[in-house]
Amino acid sequence: MPAPDELNEDMDEIAPEAAATRVDIIAGPEDEGLRLDRVLARHLPELSRTRLQALIADGKVLRDGRPVTGGSAKVSPGEGFTVEVPASEPAEPVPQDIPLVIVHEDDDLIVIDKPAGLVVHPAPGNPDGTLVNALLFHCGTSLSGIGGVRRPGIVHRLDKDTSGLMVVAKNDRAHKVLAAQFADHGRSGPLERAYLAFVWGVPELPSGTVDAPLARHPVSRERIAVRTNGRFAITHWQRLESYPDTQGRPVASLVECRLETGRTHQIRVHMAHIGHPLLGDAVYGGGQRTRANRLGPEASDRLDALGRQALHAFRLGFEHPATGDFMLFESALPDDLARLQAALDAPLDGGS
Repeated sequence: MPAPDELNEDMDEIAPEAAATRVDIIAGPEDEGLRLDRVLARHLPELSRTRLQALIADGKVLRDGRPVTGGSAKVSPGEGFTVEVPASEPAEPVPQDIPLVIVHEDDDLIVIDKPAGLVVHPAPGNPDGTLVNALLFHCGTSLSGIGGVRRPGIVHRLDKDTSGLMVVAKNDRAHKVLAAQFADHGRSGPLERAYLAFVWGVPELPSGTVDAPLARHPVSRERIAVRTNGRFAITHWQRLESYPDTQGRPVASLVECRLETGRTHQIRVHMAHIGHPLLGDAVYGGGQRTRANRLGPEASDRLDALGRQALHAFRLGFEHPATGDFMLFESALPDDLARLQAALDAPLDGGS
């Protein structure tokens, strides 16, 4: 069985560091005229808006070395801010009655369709209201604790704002087997993880592979970057559809991304690395506003309303830890992405 820290590195969210951190932010052109709390939320997506507002109120957000007075202040490009994020004391999660979309459940595991906006496990800025809290309520004492008290049963994760399928172990034996499958990246047995992603631009080739190592960004520790000294990471992609702008020129695409590895933010970083960042990705998809201006009015409105990266884990396959049977699950696009797709695909001339 892989070591716990090896498994943690292989998950799809950044595990927050325990020590207090200071983050320097420079407002970009896309931040012009926006409220400060919204700008901070764009640059620090791992922190909730409520958490950021509390940091502002506590004097932990500085502009030119002085505490800002409120989150409603408008921001200008080039302004610099420093955010001090105190270390949070870990607390054991408590059960909470949070609705779950359960795709499959048996004595060993549960497969859920996670909505966007739901954090997988408690972390600084998100002490409760997470998937783990919901699972503790639903599964009770049967939930595996092998992953640690703060992420019981969790063998892989999705970003807060990524929707889609996840499998969670309900006992220690299932956790060991499933964790080994995910850590092995499917080399010793079938494992399938596929995502639907709406990206800017249209890849010239119908399919391809991104083989680029990933590690924490050398300056912004909340981000991941392609780095030569990073851990190997491989994403296979296939172009499914393309969408025109208001002039009939290709502006965006729907691609299927299949993970050969499961690194933190892998798809988001890899697609941005090849010049096709995800729609709605405020962290890795710079210039979202400029690109959105090329969309039709309805598609632009849908993108503004999305408020997240356009990424959905739509297919998940693995060997059942008890029976050895291969189990495959699929999830349709959630409503917000389905509406975005319909708007992108709609005729711009009124439907001739």
